[in-house]
Amino acid sequence: MSATTAGILTGRQNDGPAASPRRARAEAVACAVTLTVAGSAGAAALVVAYRLAEWGSGGEFAWFWTGMLVFTLPAVFWAVRRSSGARLRLAVLIGYACFTYLPKLLRNPAGPLFHDEYAHWGQSHDILLDGRLFEQNPIVRVIGDYPGLHATVASLASLTGLGVWHAALLVLLVAHVLLVLGVAALTAQLWPDPRVAAAAACAYSLNSSFLFFDTQLGYESLAITILVWALTAAVRAVRAGDIPSRLGWSGLTLLLAVTVTATHHLTAIWLTGVLGLLALSLSLHCLADRSLIAATRTGWALTSVTASVVAVWMSAVSPRTDDYLDPYLGRALTQFGGVAGGGQSGRTLFSQSVAPWWEQDAAFAAPGFALLALAGAAVLWWRSRHGAEPLTRAAVAAMLLLGLLYFPATLLILTPSGAEGARRSWAFSYLGLAVAAAPLIVALVDRFHRTAGPALLASCAVVLVGNTAAGMNPSYRFPGPPVFGSDTRASTPEVLAAANWLRTTQGRGARLVADRYTGLIFGSYGEQEPATGSVTFPAYDLYRTPPGRPVPAAVLEQLRSWRFEYLVVDRRMAEQVPDIKIYFETNEPIPHDGKPGFTRAQLAKFDTLPWLIKVYDGPHVAIYRFDFARLGKRAHGGIR
Repeated sequence: MSATTAGILTGRQNDGPAASPRRARAEAVACAVTLTVAGSAGAAALVVAYRLAEWGSGGEFAWFWTGMLVFTLPAVFWAVRRSSGARLRLAVLIGYACFTYLPKLLRNPAGPLFHDEYAHWGQSHDILLDGRLFEQNPIVRVIGDYPGLHATVASLASLTGLGVWHAALLVLLVAHVLLVLGVAALTAQLWPDPRVAAAAACAYSLNSSFLFFDTQLGYESLAITILVWALTAAVRAVRAGDIPSRLGWSGLTLLLAVTVTATHHLTAIWLTGVLGLLALSLSLHCLADRSLIAATRTGWALTSVTASVVAVWMSAVSPRTDDYLDPYLGRALTQFGGVAGGGQSGRTLFSQSVAPWWEQDAAFAAPGFALLALAGAAVLWWRSRHGAEPLTRAAVAAMLLLGLLYFPATLLILTPSGAEGARRSWAFSYLGLAVAAAPLIVALVDRFHRTAGPALLASCAVVLVGNTAAGMNPSYRFPGPPVFGSDTRASTPEVLAAANWLRTTQGRGARLVADRYTGLIFGSYGEQEPATGSVTFPAYDLYRTPPGRPVPAAVLEQLRSWRFEYLVVDRRMAEQVPDIKIYFETNEPIPHDGKPGFTRAQLAKFDTLPWLIKVYDGPHVAIYRFDFARLGKRAHGGIR
């Protein structure tokens, strides 16, 4: 570990002229008092925001951001302050990481809430019960091939006696803290000023995924932390001055690369790409500085082995990953081409959003601030190209290229299929932005200390608000009454009761057909195997078929040959439009014209089909058992 990194993490870094012990203690006390009061006030404001949202009283946005900024701004001040000692700076970063975990923790402290959380919670729960890895998940089928997070959570639950959810919260909190420290440690490999490392950690925390997406129970939440530490080890490996050190750090990098690959496909791909950018930048700089030959060879070796690990895993362990990822990018590029050519309309940002105007304006302003930061960082890099240490110069160039990827991704937000992928890419490209822009932040503070500090803190507030608003819908960020067709508010008492009834009376693991929202609950809390339809298995045609018309024979044959046992019907599909405009899956052939996509007759027909037996009936939810033995040739799916 370099002296700079040691200083960030253990307090051995020399921050400049040493302050007197008395002054250092006074500053530590002042910092502790300030952040304790700010943290308490901020946490109280977050609780008020969530209660106002739950009661529908209004004002939750103002309270939420008041709570966040009342702690964030003084924490950033103390982290980047010149006279803060190494131990104090480390304590501030840890405190900051813990506080920024609070919004998601307070949002759902008792159980899963986001769409993917149901899948990952269920997968971890099944591993704890059955002890088997690589089992297919009924909600997000590809996650069974990436068991790193689930095995960690299940192991911790088994060792400590904690429930699966509380074990997951502990894993996620530790990962969140290590993510902040990892960005600081990575940056510390490049610049001797520890304030630059702290500035990079704070700047990275402004990305759209930091507060909610990468704190949820999802495989990226753990994998992105491992990615940052893998890059830290990789930079240390290419910087090593002797073969044993280079081999040791390279071995650690590859171990972390394997861990990332076993945890999350997208993060593993990004890790390979970032290592490739580093190796490419080293190669280009090596043309002018032959001292980088060993570093360049190490960079390409790490990239090649990591790419091989990812390729072998995806071909041998998870061949379905390509089919899972390809449609998103392919459809996004097609849709973007249509938007650019005027052939089709794109997404309207913040359409029908309840977010206040100032959040929406901040979301549009945030990319502008990012562009200014990256441009300033590029100018600073160019001006210092002759005086900077060669490896630092090459690594910063790679970070600039990584940060540059943020901007084309923002264009994909205009396409329905590309929006999700664009948002997910920002957590990675923002790493390049943060690391590259950190020296600029410190340079501005040093040169214009009276005006730059307040201006940068104000910019920090705008970017944090804007990126969060752009990256996560209000229904994900705030509680509220149940809403049909909302991933976060689909867990009604009625649906939970139906899922629990089926598990209690029929056991676990039954294959059933359901819509997206009941499928979440039946597949997680109900511990069943739901299918919500796809292009190759259009299960939604069961619901779409008009009464008196036969259900497509191909669908019935798939249901019979794949041994489906139950059909779940939520009659609200004929009464309401889903909040996110999806009934089953994104490519469903169901009209979304502001009216319910089904009629009451379409859903009531199941009561008269001879090969369905109603076994459960609630106010909105009904469960039918398939009886394919009664399906005759003449009545092949129809009502005769």
